[in-house]
Amino acid sequence: MKYICIEKPGKVSFREMDIPEAGEGEALLKLLYGGICGSDLGTYRGTFAYTGYPRIPGHEFSAEIVQVGKNPYGFEEGMVVTANPYFNCGECYSCQRGYVNCCEHNETMGAQRDGAFCQYITMPVERLFKSEGLSPKHLALVEPFCIGYHGIRRAEIEKDDRVLVIGAGTIGVVAAISAQKAGARVDICDVAEGKLEYARRFGFDGYIKNDEDFLEQVNRRTGGQGYDVTVEAVGLPRTFLDAVDAAAYEGRMVQLGVGKKEAQFDFTLLQKKELKVLGSRNALSSDFSQVIELFGKGDIPLDDIITNVYPFEDGAKAFEEFDRNSTQMLKVMIEF
Repeated sequence: MKYICIEKPGKVSFREMDIPEAGEGEALLKLLYGGICGSDLGTYRGTFAYTGYPRIPGHEFSAEIVQVGKNPYGFEEGMVVTANPYFNCGECYSCQRGYVNCCEHNETMGAQRDGAFCQYITMPVERLFKSEGLSPKHLALVEPFCIGYHGIRRAEIEKDDRVLVIGAGTIGVVAAISAQKAGARVDICDVAEGKLEYARRFGFDGYIKNDEDFLEQVNRRTGGQGYDVTVEAVGLPRTFLDAVDAAAYEGRMVQLGVGKKEAQFDFTLLQKKELKVLGSRNALSSDFSQVIELFGKGDIPLDDIITNVYPFEDGAKAFEEFDRNSTQMLKVMIEF
């Protein structure tokens, strides 16, 4: 079979290897769709904090079960599934307490371990989730949606909370949609006018251009009070500071973005505002189940999240064009 490999920053190649064999408790899967995550793009650019080279990217996917043994979950050959791609150790203090999404030794597919961008992969059956009638393309959106959804759950949003999501990429948009579904009034912010314009189709309450007038716009939108919840979905020092500055006194801030750079700031502002700063990493199995159920209601414009689909053989082109045009693309997918 063929697979996509990021040899080093800026270089994608196609390689070949044998189709893997499913071990006990595993299923052999044939890939259908795979989404290029921001972390995959960061691996391509050399900016992602959690990866090494060479690396097979990909952890957002849908697949068909080609081979599976008897299992207690009802999985059968021919079923279309997605999967939880965050492998936890089961032994560290976080795992012992059930916080498997932030395992101290976490290995996410496509990051700390090789990912799914192969024609065939194997997965433990307990990590699989049935499509529940979703199309393969929409099913491949479940994992990235879970990232934003989990962060919004962390914020414990209440009806009519004012929420600002900083970053109108895929994770920012799905976090904003998740906050909408929780009953919040949602504004979204970005430096790229094109991304803000595209985000308008999702019907958020407000759109803020992240420029030198950022705080003036925040004050105008909130009557000078700040947002009940701010969500940082970029991973840069500047946007982290923006999220702190835009939060209300006794507000909550959720950190979703992943970056390599350090931020210098007046930490006393956290004390002054009594600000709750919440990290959010990966997602839980319950998030996957709830997002699949949410998708099944049919009231989220999933097709609008997907802006580009490339055939498998154009995988290198997909990374190159996403790198060059990331301000105009939202979710980029590969059709296997």
